[in-house]
Amino acid sequence: MLTAVLEVLPAADSPMVNDDHVLVDGARSGSVVAFESLYRRHVARVHGVVSRLVGGQGTRAEDLTQETFVRAWQSLSTFRNDAHFGTWLHRLAVNTALMELRRRKVRVHDEGDDTRLDSVGSADSAGHATALRLDLGRAVASLPPRARAVLVLYDVEGWKHEEIAAELGMAVGSSKAQLHRARGLLRARLGETA
Repeated sequence: MLTAVLEVLPAADSPMVNDDHVLVDGARSGSVVAFESLYRRHVARVHGVVSRLVGGQGTRAEDLTQETFVRAWQSLSTFRNDAHFGTWLHRLAVNTALMELRRRKVRVHDEGDDTRLDSVGSADSAGHATALRLDLGRAVASLPPRARAVLVLYDVEGWKHEEIAAELGMAVGSSKAQLHRARGLLRARLGETA
């Protein structure tokens, strides 16, 4: 029979826990309650980045989100409290998604790339920010995988081309070319001419 670690922890949104350090220390001590609080606090951000990187594949993105948290639980001993837990977890999520892309051995095939873009609607109605976000999300998800990864890492996550090139195993020039390509496909998809 498993024995649960019983402890009283403040709620995740309590002013007593203004950062993740207390929860990380609790989770390191084996507290499932502390780790669950960390999970609830960070799951939306982790799922968002994973989903953007793998193209919004619902079930697969959920699986990779869970895989990220399993890896976080297993690797808590390597986390140093001099960094922010959210930053460390975010990097772990990016790495998990990129490993998935590598496992799939994604290759860009020019003849098949643009056919998936036809199903994305246009955002031509003014004042409908939600519709535009949905269209943008679908357009990003429909990009070729490597172009999508470069776009998300550069424009959303704020990485430099040198970091992207090193992480994805490509030349810096290829990273720049993939970003240019991704932006062009998005413009075409969303009806921009500029």
